Amino acid sequence: MIIDEFFDRFLERIRTKAIVVPPLDGAMRPNNILDESNVIRNNIDRPDNLIAIGQELWFSSKNRLLKLNISADFDIELVSEFESNIACIASNSNHNLAIGLEDGKLFTGQINNQTLEELTEQENVQCPTAMTFTHEGSLLICQGSKNIQISSEMTRDLMQHGRSGSVWMHDFKTEKRSCILKDLCYPYGIVALSKCDEILISECWKHQIIKFSLKGTDKPVPVFSDIPGYPARIIELNDSEFMLCVFAPRNRLIEFVLREHEFRKQMVDTIDPEYWIAPTLRSTHGFLAPLQQGGVKVMGIHKPWAPSLSYGMMVQLDQNQSPVKSYHSRANGHRHGITSCCQMGNRIFATSKGDDCIVELLINARRES
Repeated sequence: MIIDEFFDRFLERIRTKAIVVPPLDGAMRPNNILDESNVIRNNIDRPDNLIAIGQELWFSSKNRLLKLNISADFDIELVSEFESNIACIASNSNHNLAIGLEDGKLFTGQINNQTLEELTEQENVQCPTAMTFTHEGSLLICQGSKNIQISSEMTRDLMQHGRSGSVWMHDFKTEKRSCILKDLCYPYGIVALSKCDEILISECWKHQIIKFSLKGTDKPVPVFSDIPGYPARIIELNDSEFMLCVFAPRNRLIEFVLREHEFRKQMVDTIDPEYWIAPTLRSTHGFLAPLQQGGVKVMGIHKPWAPSLSYGMMVQLDQNQSPVKSYHSRANGHRHGITSCCQMGNRIFATSKGDDCIVELLINARRES
């Protein structure tokens, strides 16, 4: 009995130090659907924040707000240009539009006349990452972190074990802004559910989706945990299901670096962020990139199962936020860094921020595959 207890304590210490990453299996089983999907436009500089307005796709490209007409040969037109890069965009059925910039400035207006006004009555939200409108017309804004100024430095927050993210509500009737959630691990996506007063938030560094009621005082509840990647934006589909974007994979090397405090601090202080062992939108191919000795290429061929710091994945969730299907661009693929998506009829579009393109998925084709 004493010996059994001794071994139990010994094994428990080993288990706490074990690095475990959830496998890509079941509904998350790897495939090549994203790489085989249609590319409607390429050579777009870091497209992001995709939304559907009528027969047009609106999206950001650094500091430019662009629109793409899907019924006119996918021609791109400039809507507006800002002094800072665009961090997040939201719209609703009442033709309201909101745009958050990396410097924290917030612009709102009407889609029809394309006039945007800056909200100057409130302090800027530092490091905005995602926005959505509620049923009452209020605006919910995710602040990724207090430790960094702009969302493009998000991996720095991960390396600091950041837990300073929050969600803010801006009431246009009272022109007041209040914090409804705090101490989040980099909230990167948010959606207000259509049939209730609840919201879903993707908590990036915790690899989970949480649900929170806007009418209650209860704490948020995880509904999809232990995601094998870093979740980004999430949208509700027309059939009350959901689509989640995952911009990078989890792997044991990153998890190991996050536990090694001295090594991580030295890496952050002395090495260019491009070469950190950290999730990224697109893995570099230079000889200075991490993992070059990790079997990335065998006989000159980049294997799809090779270790990678970038990936492309979209996960379809049912009404209970459980995964039912996924769409991948594997380690050797060319649709990495999927950060946003939207639905237009039976078509789903997504931005590959890592590979500078917009791709299209057909719902019917996805269900049959």
